[in-house]
Amino acid sequence: MQNQMERLQKLIVELESKIPNQEIINPLVSISSVGWHIEHSLLTINLVIEALQKSDPRLYKWTFNSTRILVFAMNRIPRGRAKAPKAVQPKLDFDSKSIKNHLEVAKLKNLEIKSIPEYAYFQHPYFGHLKLKATLRFLQIHTKHHLAIINDIIKLDRL
Repeated sequence: MQNQMERLQKLIVELESKIPNQEIINPLVSISSVGWHIEHSLLTINLVIEALQKSDPRLYKWTFNSTRILVFAMNRIPRGRAKAPKAVQPKLDFDSKSIKNHLEVAKLKNLEIKSIPEYAYFQHPYFGHLKLKATLRFLQIHTKHHLAIINDIIKLDRL
């Protein structure tokens, strides 16, 4: 568990390092700005960890899910396949202050993971119930997905 928390913390720090580029947009990569991807990633981390904390581990139920198996096996999310649920879509008026606020919450939430029971779960809209270990893996895959998009936006902006 400690390793997964450390990996997630490194990804959070990497998101933080992209904040100076938050205004950059490149429609060839994404219609959303770097800041939107940072804010979305942080909202996802924060709300998913909150969902784990609020879940009742006795109600966890594993089900076969081919999409989950494929994404976890590839260790990546294909681009342009899914739309972010409203709860993790940044508000139109997000700014540096809201990004930094969500960043601090994400750092604290990551530390709280060690107190979450193994069978606490998150109800993913496409993958179904994900217990703690699978949820942390999802958060890593999801954050890496958005960091790759962020890096592509920045790289094309510098050409």
